[in-house]
Amino acid sequence: MQNTLQSKIHEIRGQKIMLDFDLAALYEIETRVLNQSVKRNYKRFPIDFMFQLTDKEWQTMSSQIVMTSTSKRPKTSLPYVFTEQGVAMLSGVLNSDIAINVNIAIMRTFALMRSQLHYNNEFNEKLAKLESKYDQQFGEVFEALHYLIQKDQIEESNTKRAKIGYKK
Repeated sequence: MQNTLQSKIHEIRGQKIMLDFDLAALYEIETRVLNQSVKRNYKRFPIDFMFQLTDKEWQTMSSQIVMTSTSKRPKTSLPYVFTEQGVAMLSGVLNSDIAINVNIAIMRTFALMRSQLHYNNEFNEKLAKLESKYDQQFGEVFEALHYLIQKDQIEESNTKRAKIGYKK
């Protein structure tokens, strides 16, 4: 289920979000029912918890995600998206056993993704330090090689060598 959930988490406006119809499918309710429940409790969902996509954002997202059914969303309606905090708030609005279990799984998935991001950032920082350290060391090696090559060329031009071969 973790991989399924990760595939339903998208990034938009610099935030990790989930689409209303994906959440509704996970909760095994209609999207309309999910959105009605949210509208009845609109004070629980400030703009940083939930927002509606713009036409352009929806066109971009819908071209990137494969939807199994075109009936998931009416063409005239733009989807609502929920941030991690919005999904957590849904647990207080939707009170079925399925909703509770799905919310727990979603929260764990968000936490896992956050830890993976932290691990990747940590790894990238360590890699950058190693690269700069070894780039500097290899720079010194190349500088030494360049010096030796120049030294050999200078010595070679300064010493006249006796010709090798048959003399007439």
